[in-house]
Amino acid sequence: MTCALKLRLLAACWLAATLCTQAAAFDIPYLTGRIVDGAELVSPAARNRLSALLKTHEQATGNQIVLLTVPTIEGESIEEYALKVFENWKLGDKGKDNGVLVVVIPHDRKMRIEVGYGLEGVLTDVAASRIIRNVMTPQFKTGNYEKGIAEGLSAIIAQLEGRSAAATDASGAPGTVHKNAGGNSGLSLDAPDLPLIERILIGAFIFGIIGLFTFLGIVTPGMGWFLYFFLIPFWAMFPIVVVGIKGALVLLVVYLLGFPIAKLLVSRSSWYEKAAHSLKSKGRASVGGFTFSSGSRSGNSSGTSWSSGGGFSGGGGSSGGGGSSGSW
Repeated sequence: MTCALKLRLLAACWLAATLCTQAAAFDIPYLTGRIVDGAELVSPAARNRLSALLKTHEQATGNQIVLLTVPTIEGESIEEYALKVFENWKLGDKGKDNGVLVVVIPHDRKMRIEVGYGLEGVLTDVAASRIIRNVMTPQFKTGNYEKGIAEGLSAIIAQLEGRSAAATDASGAPGTVHKNAGGNSGLSLDAPDLPLIERILIGAFIFGIIGLFTFLGIVTPGMGWFLYFFLIPFWAMFPIVVVGIKGALVLLVVYLLGFPIAKLLVSRSSWYEKAAHSLKSKGRASVGGFTFSSGSRSGNSSGTSWSSGGGFSGGGGSSGGGGSSGSW
């Protein structure tokens, strides 16, 4: 065998070995148990405790939760990888789709909670994101993977069992469980789970719109009282997204009491009386750049309409399924 042929064979073997190594990095491993720790992030003792914890939950509820750790997926999307693993392993019962897959990729600093369709109403995207962000990520940032995984799995179980949170100690054993106020399930409307920036932006949008129409109701002669009653359900529901139920209740009370008081004070001003007089005598009035006009509705009753040169439109969105991803 010539030297050149030997070099070619060595190069071919090296290339084949490299390709096999790269492909194996993100191949789907065999489902060997409830804890498939390919990245060796969990000690044997903790693995046994967590497996027993997941088994107990599965026997009680039928929900199948599995943890997978692999060192790296070589730049592949963790969403696509988790979905492929989930579909290959077929987690959960057929027809119920009650499986949950937790994937941790330490070298890529990525993780994901993939949720079966049957559990999306309980372990929502928001709840999964909260567990990743508040429970697992802080531990992963300090290199304490075992504790982050243990607390994350316990928090998932708590959410699926209708508990708001479950604390775990360093050993991974469940600790004190805190029930939701009123004994409700994991739905927590009183504390909206939104980052501060998102809450500010959504609040500016919501309060900008209903605040504008509230202002129009206060300064509009005649039609203002119709707007007062029309906006009550909007003040009752929309602020919940930003400030929670208690905050929305406070704002509703402020609106119910503040609007009539403000209306009474404004109605005594000279410009308001002038606008009301113009509306009755000329059929139109201008206040702060808004033009109001009156017109006949039915019989002798009259209403008021306004125009500002602008329009109001709402937007729509879509939600893709089943879980949340994170990095640290």
